[in-house]
Amino acid sequence: MFRNDLRAVSDRSGAAGSGRLTGRALVEGAAEGAVLYSAEPLSFWGGYDAATGEIIDRRHPLAGRNGADRILAIPATRGSSTTTAVLLEAIRRGTAPAALVTRGPDTFLALAAIVAAQLYGEAPPVIALDPEGFDALRRIPRARVDAAGAVTPLGAVDQRR
Repeated sequence: MFRNDLRAVSDRSGAAGSGRLTGRALVEGAAEGAVLYSAEPLSFWGGYDAATGEIIDRRHPLAGRNGADRILAIPATRGSSTTTAVLLEAIRRGTAPAALVTRGPDTFLALAAIVAAQLYGEAPPVIALDPEGFDALRRIPRARVDAAGAVTPLGAVDQRR
């Protein structure tokens, strides 16, 4: 169900534009959806509404967007361990992202998903990519995440982003 593996991400990550990106599955699982990408870290405490899935931090580039059922790609979380509590509540309510993809391991997101798997029997996959692979996500409008840690673009890649 999950693997508690917080080592550095694999150096096997796909290069930008090469299609499939391979990282490390911190929490295994599969998901598919629209990619919601930001180069800015996100604090879930005061930044993500667990009741609706809306990103409510008005200073964040994704403010007003909804992360529920999407592949949320953020480089890392910002702030304290309360991120874990907010994400855990969003998972319980069904308003969490379908998957979380980060630039390197993020222990707060992994912890929330691991606890959710134990408490609720379900959790979003958490995938850590290397910086180049993560940056490639900005041009991918839709993707599939698999249990091995691969992120596969679905549809055309937007070269303008």
